Amino acid sequence: MRRLLGERPTFDWKIVVVTVVSTLLLLVDAYHPLTAWKYLDRVILYLVIPLAITTLLFREHPRGYGFTFGDWRAGLALTVGAITIMAPVIWLLGRESGAMQEYYEGLAAGLPWTTFLDLIGWEFFFRGWILFAYARRFGAEALWLQAVPFTLAHAGKPELEVLSTIFGGFAFGWLAYRTRSFVWPFLVHWFVATLVIVAALSAGA
Repeated sequence: MRRLLGERPTFDWKIVVVTVVSTLLLLVDAYHPLTAWKYLDRVILYLVIPLAITTLLFREHPRGYGFTFGDWRAGLALTVGAITIMAPVIWLLGRESGAMQEYYEGLAAGLPWTTFLDLIGWEFFFRGWILFAYARRFGAEALWLQAVPFTLAHAGKPELEVLSTIFGGFAFGWLAYRTRSFVWPFLVHWFVATLVIVAALSAGA
């Protein structure tokens, strides 16, 4: 029987927990509303629960998963540079894409705080919890590994946006990896998400 089954695999239990729980949280978000407010659901699923698992189950400080400002000098410089470069591109894409205008219609209410709540947990989830858990075992390969579920989680959004997310997810991951913090990719993503909605809706006005 042992020869048939082969060598017994060994697993890093924290990698298993992060992989299984992160997958289940994405599915819960897709199929089961927790509250009457989607943005609150996102904070609970992608920020509160991972932080609780990190502190109570892993018995670790969240800073080890990017919950810190990290190298803030590099983070600030890279964030300002990324926003400066991306702003005109995002503005043009948002205004020229009819699919984006249709998808984001009616989402301007509450900006920028709706996108803040939508993304604060989202970025910690991908660029903090998943990224740094995987980085301990797989090193820089974690940049691509976290970008895969990030991309798949965008299914249903405008095609142009979804196709770019494997590269955008890698770039956001690199920024977190470089600075040891999820804060800086969150700020870039928050800016990008808010601007694309404003651009799309201004084109349709």
